[in-house]
Amino acid sequence: MAINPLSRTLVPAAVGALLLGTLATGAEAEPAYDLYEVHGVRTAQERTAIAATGAAIDQVGDDSVLVTATPDDAAEIGRLGHGVEEFDPPVPFNSPDPGYTTYAELLGVVDQVVADHPGIAERSVIGRSHEGRDLVAVKISDDVDTDEDQPEVLFVHAQHAREHLTVEMAVHLMRMLTDGYGSDPRITDLVDSREIWILPNVNPDGSEYDMSGTRWRNWRKNRQPNQGSSALGTDLNRNWDYMWGCCGGSSGDPRSITYRGPYPESATEVRVIADFVRGRVVGGEQQITAAVDFHTYSELILWPFGHTYSDVAEGMTREEYETHAALGEYMADANGYTPQQSSDLYVTDGSINDWLWGDQRIVNFTYEMYPSSAWEGGFYPPSSVVERETARNEEAVLRLLDYADCPYRIIGAEAAHCG
Repeated sequence: MAINPLSRTLVPAAVGALLLGTLATGAEAEPAYDLYEVHGVRTAQERTAIAATGAAIDQVGDDSVLVTATPDDAAEIGRLGHGVEEFDPPVPFNSPDPGYTTYAELLGVVDQVVADHPGIAERSVIGRSHEGRDLVAVKISDDVDTDEDQPEVLFVHAQHAREHLTVEMAVHLMRMLTDGYGSDPRITDLVDSREIWILPNVNPDGSEYDMSGTRWRNWRKNRQPNQGSSALGTDLNRNWDYMWGCCGGSSGDPRSITYRGPYPESATEVRVIADFVRGRVVGGEQQITAAVDFHTYSELILWPFGHTYSDVAEGMTREEYETHAALGEYMADANGYTPQQSSDLYVTDGSINDWLWGDQRIVNFTYEMYPSSAWEGGFYPPSSVVERETARNEEAVLRLLDYADCPYRIIGAEAAHCG
């Protein structure tokens, strides 16, 4: 898709590098992130080079990208030879929309769901965030107090603070799976035969910070301090312990919005979630068979690997890749998203997608939710779209749950993989 620019200041590649460099606030100051449109970008390799500067690519067009970046990052992008413009979002960062669910409200929703459906829904605290907020897991299953020998499915929400629609997706899933139990035969059968885990907000410190000002803050990372820098936060989705920092798909600079942290699982929240997932290994076998990590925006379904452009690489056979691709395409047929391998956009390393498959052998996907572009609100669409856009994913999620007993069924390979 082409990006229709609403830009303020054209920054030529050479002159702009010097100009933007003078706007930086210094290594010891909390960096200011701004939006930029980058021109002359047509390939995944070019997008990867842009991401390697420390910028976060928010939207991909036919020959341009939108990024969130510091002025220093923008200057470095200019030195790559691209035209860089400051970008005025068509939907300004207004005061936080009260229609979005706060952390306190989310806990209230969880408690109400469990109170209304005590036989099939259970809340647990799997750890705490850096600032001490509970990291909550909601389990939904027919015999919820028992660890049954059933395929398990994991849904992860809000690794990135500004992606509030993903929390609304968690709320919708909790209500859909519990309210539909006993009345919807398909949901009833799936809840009876699966153990479903929903982690409704894994970055509550970041999301609360993003909602706490007089305007949306466009904050992505967590709020954990970084030794030797006043810049706060780690990008949770670059901090996972598989191919961490390997391939130019993250930043080693604490000021960057895609800072990967000083070492894998250095982020409090990543360590908590990783320990939870590792704890689902029973008798040497991972019980979680499928997972979705929800993000915004762009309306995509992505599958691993992100650290390499290759479909088939170490840790991914042709059959395993085809299983991911076929299931991703099947889900995308339900919600209208575009299905593709993660690295078709640009290389990322240290992502949860790569870790879930490469380390834990869990078939998994990223849903990049509504909208498709900044023109429809970017990370901050109006809350009036919540009901429509969360319901849009119902069938896609149910299709994943259908195949959780043996994802390889989607390519007819169940005999080889699912005894």
